[in-house]
Order: sequence, then structure tokens, then C-alpha cells
Amino acid sequence: MITEEKIESSLKALFDNLEFTKEPAGLYDPLRYMISISGKRLRPRLCLTTYGLFKDEFTEEILQPAAALEVFHNFTLIHDDIMDKSPLRRGVPTVWVKWKEDTAILSGDVMLIDAYQRVAKAPAAKLADVFKLFSDTAAQVCDGQQFDMDFENRTHVAMSEYMDMIGLKTGVLIACAAKMGALIAGASEQDCKNLYDYAYTLGLAFQVSDDYLDAYGDVKVFGKPIGGDIVNNKKCWLTTRAIEKADEALRAEIIESLDMPVDTDQHKAEKIAKFMGFYDRLGIREDALAEIQTLNEKALSFASRVNVGDDGKAQLAAFANRLIGRTK
Repeated sequence: MITEEKIESSLKALFDNLEFTKEPAGLYDPLRYMISISGKRLRPRLCLTTYGLFKDEFTEEILQPAAALEVFHNFTLIHDDIMDKSPLRRGVPTVWVKWKEDTAILSGDVMLIDAYQRVAKAPAAKLADVFKLFSDTAAQVCDGQQFDMDFENRTHVAMSEYMDMIGLKTGVLIACAAKMGALIAGASEQDCKNLYDYAYTLGLAFQVSDDYLDAYGDVKVFGKPIGGDIVNNKKCWLTTRAIEKADEALRAEIIESLDMPVDTDQHKAEKIAKFMGFYDRLGIREDALAEIQTLNEKALSFASRVNVGDDGKAQLAAFANRLIGRTK
């Protein structure tokens, strides 16, 4: 088993030395920029964590596929920010703001190609399975993004639809990270499945947490403007739950308020305040925190079934608690 300290030092070395093509700088500088502002690198961290449950040393055959997960994730963020017109990512200007949309689209495409090149460095004996896992996941993430955009134009989205969407948009990539590490390490099919289910459920908790922080977080900590989901008519967990929980009259008011104008800063602030009022009246903040905790406990139940010792299970529990700790 590989310790958390070793995982941390390996991640630092990996991303401190991650290289991209130098020219043309206008194409590759955005890649370097995105990697430099990356957050906690939870996906490669989880990949190395699950690999380390079954192995004692890291090699390039796991380090490069782990890096691919972060590169792919940042590719999705570049394109998401364009679609959402988000000015900030992790507290700094987004790529499309800094380099304009055309460059951001092309740089995102290059990041996707780079991710596949890194996945290709997985061990030959596991390469076909790893490629299938990664490719299936990449397609599912795109499906999730489209559902997310489709929901913006609907007045009502069922909670089951919302949870399926975030499973595709967020859950599957985190699950892919967990399974990829175990797969490359040679874990059993059942252990790979339990780790996938553990991480998928954690991904749901993580997205609900993200939705919660969009409304109740601190912009300095959250790294992007508060209330963006409300302004963009995102059917986030909070709004979905509010519509589900409201009586008929209040539900009609919430749906009508989705059409509030957001063409000025004042209008945006008014719409955010309106929806925050709905959330407060319906106890949505408390509901979201309870849902995050429920999903976390479900994830840990899958982790308990993985055929590793107590130290390994403790490491999986620590990862889960760190992931949702932002909302505690």
C-alpha cells in the first residue's frame, strides 16, 4: 500500500513537471495556464489512491494515465466556461476571457488529444480495458453536459433526471479515476466495481456540494461568482428540490421567476436574492446538506466492500471526507 504522503509528493512532482508543446504559444499557453490554476487534483489523486491500495510503487504506466484525468477534466472546464459564459474559474479569469473564445475552443480540443496520449501509456496488458473505460467516460461526460444545457430551457426537471445528469456530467469521471487506478494495479473485477460505485456516489455528493456552494459559498473560497446557477437558469439541486418541495402556488412563483431578467448586475442580484428567499422559505439549505451526507455514507458502504485492509479502507474514507469537507 502507498501512503497518502507518497501520493501527495508524487502528484506534486507529476504536475510540477508536466510538459506541453511550446509552439504555437497561443495554442498551448492556455493549457499551461489551466494546469497551473488547477485545484485539488482530486481525480488523479483518487486514481493514485486506488492504485496504491494494491501496489507499493508508482511508475509512468500509472502516473501518465492519472495525469490524463486532470488534463481531460480541464478540457471540459474550458468548454464549460465558454458555454456558461463564466468570467472566473478558481478565482482567476477563464481561458475564453483571457484568450477569446476561438482560442479557448481549440486549446480545449488539444487538451483532449493530450489526455488520450497520456492514457495510451497505460501498461499494454491493460490498455484495451483502460481505453474503453476512458472513452466511454468521455462520451458520458458530453452526454451529461448536453442534458445540463437542455434542462436550462425546461421549467421543470424531476429530481431523478437531475441525479442522472450529474451522474454523467460529474460522477462518471470521478468513478473512472477510481476504477482506472485499480484496473492498472490488477485488482479483481469485483474490487474495481466497488471502487467505481464508491467514487460514482462520491461524485454525486461532490456535485450537490458544488451546487450548494454556488448559493451559499464564499466567492474567495469557491473561486467563481456566487449565484451563477441561478443567473444561468441551471436546474441545480437546490432549484430542483425547491420546485419539487413547494406547494402549487409557490411552485408557480418559482417557475415564473426563472424568467427574471439578468441583463444588468442589478437584475442579476435581484434574481439571486429572489431564489435565495425561496431556498430559505423551503429549508433547501438543510436539505442539501442532508443529501450530501446521505450520499457520502452510501459511498463509504461501497468502500467497505473493497478487499483491502483497514488502512486502505481508512484511506478511502479520508478521501471521501476531504471531498465533501467544503460544505461542513
